[in-house]
Amino acid sequence: MGKKTISFLTACILLFTLCTTVFADQTTQQTGAAANEEIVDENTIYATQTAADEMAQTIKAKSAVLMDADSGTVLMTLNENEAVYPASVTKIMSLLLVCEAIDNGSVKLSDNVTISETAASRGGSQIWLETGETMTVEELLKATAVYSANDACTALGEHIAGSDEAFVSMMNNKAVELGMTNTNFENCTGLDDTAVNHLTTAYDVAVMSRALLQHPFITQYTTIWMDTLRNGETEIVNTNKLIRFYNGATGLKTGTTDKAGCCVSASASRNGLHLIAVVMGAENSNDRFEAAKTMLNWGFSNYENYQPVIDKSLFYDVQVIKGEQRSLHPVCAQAPEKILLKKGNSDTISQKVELAESVEAPVQAGQKLGSVQFYEKDTLLTEIPLVAGENVDKMGFFTAVVLLLQSFRSQEDKT
Repeated sequence: MGKKTISFLTACILLFTLCTTVFADQTTQQTGAAANEEIVDENTIYATQTAADEMAQTIKAKSAVLMDADSGTVLMTLNENEAVYPASVTKIMSLLLVCEAIDNGSVKLSDNVTISETAASRGGSQIWLETGETMTVEELLKATAVYSANDACTALGEHIAGSDEAFVSMMNNKAVELGMTNTNFENCTGLDDTAVNHLTTAYDVAVMSRALLQHPFITQYTTIWMDTLRNGETEIVNTNKLIRFYNGATGLKTGTTDKAGCCVSASASRNGLHLIAVVMGAENSNDRFEAAKTMLNWGFSNYENYQPVIDKSLFYDVQVIKGEQRSLHPVCAQAPEKILLKKGNSDTISQKVELAESVEAPVQAGQKLGSVQFYEKDTLLTEIPLVAGENVDKMGFFTAVVLLLQSFRSQEDKT
């Protein structure tokens, strides 16, 4: 090895001891660092709101809400925060807790439930359960979802929580968790003859309906029109007529009492758009279903779900300062979710990629490097993080020497 090479290696060692200081002076550069301010077309918003308000005036009910089931976006409201009695629409929360118990494995559809005297004594809509009779969770679930059976619903609550009172407490705790700030349950059925503060709102009903639909298997039961129990001896017919007559209906629950009037939370799905129409306090059953159909039709006519497709050709490698490797390629942290749009606006969607030019090691897998942004004209709709797909350790002594040697040899080759 020549003196020139030995001298160079000695310099390399000295240089490495100083590299931290040298590299520390380098800063990570960002492209498009300035935040993009959302620009909203006020005329468009006004036109949309005016159309919704005009449509709401056709609803014959105390209150109503139309909500997108996927995003939770509210499309139309009528007295949405007015306190009302929900009648058997209450059972949406009961069914939600049953679905959660099934999904987390604490309850199985095949579980046998022995009917208590409390459950058997529930009045109103029922399948005439007898004390000591045994039914499966699935049979009771079907009776509750399809026929709105109060005795079956009570039996399910007791099976899950141990008692009727404990189950009602679970319902109220779940309401708090979901942000249903104007809701209080006194029972799991919606019977309100003696209820004083068993109240909710159209908006809160939409919220719990959306939560229930996040357990897709429930629609296997809420879409049943007719079925039987007890080996064909007991016939049940869905109280929600939209299941039979409305294209795309997926549920969800009706309710009727003298205090509540006629209520329904009606859900339906068409062309990838899933909507929830809540109607509370209609004077009769026909007004309830007509109002729900009107809202659903309006929603399907005016909105659509747009599925963003990320153009990965816009990605570029991010340089790694002081890293064991010189660069890494960003990956999407998550798949883009569907975006609710006014119909006909999908042609105005554009996407923009913002990425750091460089990042300093060590880099952890999942560390944010930038984002993909989707815009409708100038309005930001959604942002998907771009992250490191792997760990990159800080450069070690050996790697630094090798890189310097490679650089030296490259220089020698040029001379």
